[in-house]
Order: sequence, then structure tokens, then C-alpha cells
Amino acid sequence: MFEFNKSHKEIQKAARDFAKGEFDKTYTLELEEKRKFPDKIWGKAADLGFIGIQFDEKYSGGSLGIFEAALIAEEFCRIDSTMGMALTLCASGSEAVYRFAENDLKEKFLSKICEGEMRCAIAFSESDHGLDLSSINTSAVIKGDKLVINGEKAHVTDIGAKGFYLVLCKTDPTNDSPEKYLSMVLVEADNKNIFLEDSGEKFSLNMMKSAGLTFKDVKMPISNIVGKEGKGFHQLENFLNEMRIITAAQALGTAQGALDRAVEYIKQREQFNRKIAKFQIIQHKIADMATKVELARLITYKAAYLFDEGRIETALISMAKMTAARAAVEVADEAIQLFGGYGYMKESEVERFFRDAKMAELKFGNRAAQQDIIGRAVIGKIKRKRK
Repeated sequence: MFEFNKSHKEIQKAARDFAKGEFDKTYTLELEEKRKFPDKIWGKAADLGFIGIQFDEKYSGGSLGIFEAALIAEEFCRIDSTMGMALTLCASGSEAVYRFAENDLKEKFLSKICEGEMRCAIAFSESDHGLDLSSINTSAVIKGDKLVINGEKAHVTDIGAKGFYLVLCKTDPTNDSPEKYLSMVLVEADNKNIFLEDSGEKFSLNMMKSAGLTFKDVKMPISNIVGKEGKGFHQLENFLNEMRIITAAQALGTAQGALDRAVEYIKQREQFNRKIAKFQIIQHKIADMATKVELARLITYKAAYLFDEGRIETALISMAKMTAARAAVEVADEAIQLFGGYGYMKESEVERFFRDAKMAELKFGNRAAQQDIIGRAVIGKIKRKRK
């Protein structure tokens, strides 16, 4: 169905070589502790074309696809799951701008994203009801040629002043259907009427600080609506499909990275005057871990390949995200067991891989949310029995 061509192999190797050369374990731990984003490495990654590789060349992208973006995410996370996730999430939201926005917005913002001059983040969920679209309270009211935005968003990445937020807003208060009253609005982060409240340290991925956002009479041009007004619901569905593929690739790389470290460790550790890699029970554990990784790889690649072919299969994408994330959690957990007490130490890396794996399982819809999508797709419509 899909095969690596020369370009795929070159991108994979380039991403792996970059990560090996630039990602330093000690530096990662320092950034995590200080909750700082890896600005210098991000700039280098952008210079080499790893950011926005799926965007058109006229926006400084690589004119490639999600498959290539997934390969980069996998290789980055294999070398360092935390650094890899930070670099492949720092443009989160720009994908929707690329797919749905008018050319003026694309030209103004996307080149800066790809060139490492600007970051972006999504502001979709709200503290009281998460991503329950029927309860979104953040509003964008049209007044003349402006949008006036008021409301609060939760769990938003703090990107600083240089960037933009993609905000899900209610633009038609007279309508009672989320499929018609929601719009995505691009909001520049340096607006003085945006207030951030630090959410504090997280279980994982602290290189990307999270915050609560409050919008108080934030004025933006009407042209900052991404695509057409009232299309936010459908745009969100498509955006989540794309991000779940990238998340699956991040999880896949995290799982492979945990397996790599486990294999390296068991080849060195001795017990009863033998390398523990020679024990059958250890070999069986490694076999199970490797099988989970390979199955995750196959379904993730398939989902990415079909997406680029224009065959966006939502259930398959959810399967890939759920399978790869579960594999990452289980493989990283088993890696900690193989390391023993050392596995709980930060220096081992596998404890951090486990925490990042759990993050991959939760973001863009947890396991139950993916099961809902898959279940509905497999079962199909249920006809009511006539009396």
C-alpha cells in the first residue's frame, strides 16, 4: 500500500541526524525544570525545514504531506520524546489556517511559522466543560468591521507575544447548533486585552507552559475569521484528524525510544553472572514490546498515507492514535520495569518517556473519545424499530 521512497528515507535520516546532534538529555532536563521552550533548537529546526513541512513552498514550507511530518515527529520523539513533542506541537493551529483560511491570513502568518519567527497555539477548550461544543461560551461579536471577543479558555500553550492563538468562538448567538454558530478566529498574542494565568507545572511536557486565557473586549478584524463564519465545527473535526495522526507519530517515536533504551540497558546489566538479555523471560518481554511498536507503526503510516491521498478515514485515524498511544504507555511502562529502581530516576529517560506517552494518550481526545469515534463508525446508523 505504501513504500518509503528516496525522499522519505532522506527526511527520516535528516530528522534522526538532527535530533542526535541537537537534543541533549541534560539540556532537556534543565528546560523541563525551568519550564522553558527550546528556542535555539526550534530556530535550527525551522532553518532546516522541519517546521511546516506539509505547507506549500510559497509559505516557506516543504510542499510535502502529513506522512513526512509524521516521520519527523517519530524520529524526534524517538531520540527525545519531550523535545520532539515540543518542536512538533509549537505550530499547533497553523494547520487549520493552512487548510481553511483566506490567502491574506496565510501569507501574513504561515511563512513566519515555518521560518521559526512565530509560534501558535489552539484555544478551544473551556474550564467548565472542556470541549463540549454545545457549551462554548467564548463569543466573537461583529461590530462594524471588527470582531469583539470575550470569554475564557483553558489548557492553552503560553506562546509569548510573538505568535497567535486559534480561538474557537461563538459567532452567531441566535443559532442553537454548534455546527452553525462556531467559528475559528486567529487572534494575535500581543493584544493587550488578553490576560494569561499560569496553570503551573504539569505531569509532562513542561517545556510548553500551559495557561488559562481571558479575552476582554479583544478587537480583531473580521478578516481574522478562518475561512467562512460558522464553519468552526467542521474545521475542528478536520483539524483534529490531522493532529491525531501527528500525535500517533509522536507516540510511536516515544514507544520506539523507550524500547531502544530498554534493549541497550538489558545488554549491559548482569544478574547471576549473566547478561539479563540472555534470559528467556526478558527476551519475551522485548518481543512483546517490539511487536506493539511495529503494529503501531503500520497503522500510523497507513493513516498518514491515506490522509495525503485525500482519503481521510476518521475511524482509522482514531485507531492509529489510540493504538500508538497505548503502545507508548505500555512499552515505556515495561521499560521502567526492566530498568528496575533506576527506571524511576530522571537520568534513565524512560520515566520521562512514560510521562510523555501518557500525554500523547490524553491530548486531542483520550482513549474513550477515540473508542466513541471508532464504535460509531463500525456500528453505523441504528434504525429505530417500528412499533
